[in-house]
Amino acid sequence: MSTRPPSKRPHLQNSPFNRDTEPVVHPTFAVGDRVSHDRHGLGSVVKLDDDRVVVRFGDQHVSVARSSPKIHLL
Repeated sequence: MSTRPPSKRPHLQNSPFNRDTEPVVHPTFAVGDRVSHDRHGLGSVVKLDDDRVVVRFGDQHVSVARSSPKIHLL
């Protein structure tokens, strides 16, 4: 008889028995909010669309997806 511990069973990614993950909560932006972008730097929100945020970074306006992990509310 073996004293080896039982091996872990493989877990399939598409298993119907996966635990529900917590929903990703994106920040709520408002016109005038200060934001930081990983590539463009500091800016301020000038316009809100359905799923996009238009941000002024210096002399340029950039449209960024609200769900982008690169934009952070300050």
